[in-house]
Amino acid sequence: MLPRILVSGVAGLLLGLFFWVALFLGNSGPVAADFPGPSSNLAALPKGAAPVTDTKLRVLAQALALVEDQYVEPKPLKDLIYGSIQGAVSTLDSHSSFMTPEEYRELQIETKGKFSGIGIEITLKDRILTVVSPIEGTPAYRMGLQAGDQVVKINGSPTKNMNLNEAVRMIRGESGTKVTLTINREGFTQPKDFVIVRETIPIRSVKARVIEGGIGYIKLNNFQDQTDRDLQTYLKQMGKQLTPFNGLILDLRNDPGGLLEQATRVADEFLKSGLIVYTEGRSPQQISRIYATGGQKIEVPAPMVVIINEGSASASEIVAGALKDQKRAFVIGTKSFGKGSVQTIIPLEDGSALRLTTALFYTPSGTTIQDKGIIPDEVVQEPEIPDSKSLTKVREETLKKRMRKEGLTDKPWSQPITAQELDQDPQLKRAVEILRNWPPRKMTQQAAQPK
Repeated sequence: MLPRILVSGVAGLLLGLFFWVALFLGNSGPVAADFPGPSSNLAALPKGAAPVTDTKLRVLAQALALVEDQYVEPKPLKDLIYGSIQGAVSTLDSHSSFMTPEEYRELQIETKGKFSGIGIEITLKDRILTVVSPIEGTPAYRMGLQAGDQVVKINGSPTKNMNLNEAVRMIRGESGTKVTLTINREGFTQPKDFVIVRETIPIRSVKARVIEGGIGYIKLNNFQDQTDRDLQTYLKQMGKQLTPFNGLILDLRNDPGGLLEQATRVADEFLKSGLIVYTEGRSPQQISRIYATGGQKIEVPAPMVVIINEGSASASEIVAGALKDQKRAFVIGTKSFGKGSVQTIIPLEDGSALRLTTALFYTPSGTTIQDKGIIPDEVVQEPEIPDSKSLTKVREETLKKRMRKEGLTDKPWSQPITAQELDQDPQLKRAVEILRNWPPRKMTQQAAQPK
C-alpha cells in the first residue's frame, strides 16, 4: 500500500450537501501512488530522524502521561495520541490533516469510484432525514424509494436527532446483507418498512447532455478512480450521436478536485502533446513533470470551452490550466479557487492516515495556482442572488429541483438542453454562443500577436 496523491479542494466540499449511502469494505487501502512513494505499506521514520529518546519527544510523552494520570476525568490514551497528532499537523497549513481510521475510510470511498450500499443520496431537510434521490439501477431504486421520502427509522432505530454521519454509517453494510429503512411518504397512512439488500454500486463523477447544433456538454463533479473511463464513454457516445461534432463544453464549476492522476488523464484526453502540469516539493520524489501521451484516445476534433468558478479547485484547476495554456480550450467563468498544493495520503499502522502537503503544482506556462487560481480568458459572472432571497433559500430551491429531477444533469444525457435551461445559466449560455461563433475574438487576437 503506497501513499496516494490527492489534490482535493476545501475540506468537506467534495461531499457538498449530500452523503452517499455506501460502505467501503475489506482491506482496501489506496492503490499504487500516482507518483513514486515509499516502498513500504506504512509510514516509517524518515532517514536521519532523531531517535525516540530526543528531549522534545520525552517532553511530549511526559505531558501525555500526566494528562492520562491526573486529568479530572479519565481519557483513553488513543484519544490523547490522536489529539497530539492533530495538534501538530494543524500547525502546518489548512490542507494538511490527520485522519482517524473512520475518516480515512470515508476518503477512500470518495476516491475509489465504488461502494457497497443501497444507492441513495440523503440530506437533512427541516431536521428530518430525507431521500434526495435514489440512484438509477440500484437496490434503493428497484425497491421503489423516491425523492422526498422521509427515513424515520434505520433497522428499528429512530432517526430523530440523528446526524448525517450516523445515518450513513447505519445504512452502510457488507454487500449482500440487508438494511431496513422505515419510510414515511406523502400518501402513506403510516410509515412502511423497506428491506433492501446492499450491493456494490459505482459512483459516477461524470455527467453529460447534448445541445442542439452538434455541441456536447460534460460536467465533472470530482476526480476519482473511474473519472477518465466515464469521460471516454461519453465522448464515444457523443462522437456517434453528434454529426457533425461542432463543439464541447467541459463544466468544472464547483468541482473541488480529487486524484492528481485522474486530473492529468482527463487533460491528456484532449491534448496531443505538451506539458500538462509539473510539481515541486522538498523531496526529489515530489519533483515531476507530466506530459500528454500519444496513446489511443477518443478523438475530439471539435473546439472546446471550459467553464470554471470560485468552487473549481485543485484537480479541476490543473485541467483548466493545462487546456488554457496549451490553447486547446477557451476558458470562461470566474477566477478559480486557487488551491495549488498536492496532498499525499500516508497510511499509518492502526488504519489512520496523514494527509500531508508535499508539493505545489504549476501550469505549463509556469504559473503557480496557489492563492492565485486560474484566470478565465473571458469573465462571465454567475447570476446574482436577488435581494429578496438568501443563499440558504437559493440552496433549498436547488435541492427541490434535484428532488424533482429538474437539475441540468438530472435528465437523460441524450436529451438536448433547452433554450429555457440555457437562459437560467448565463455562463453555459455564453459557452454555447462562443462555440456557435468560433473562434472567439480574444483567441484570434492572441494568435495574431508577434511571438
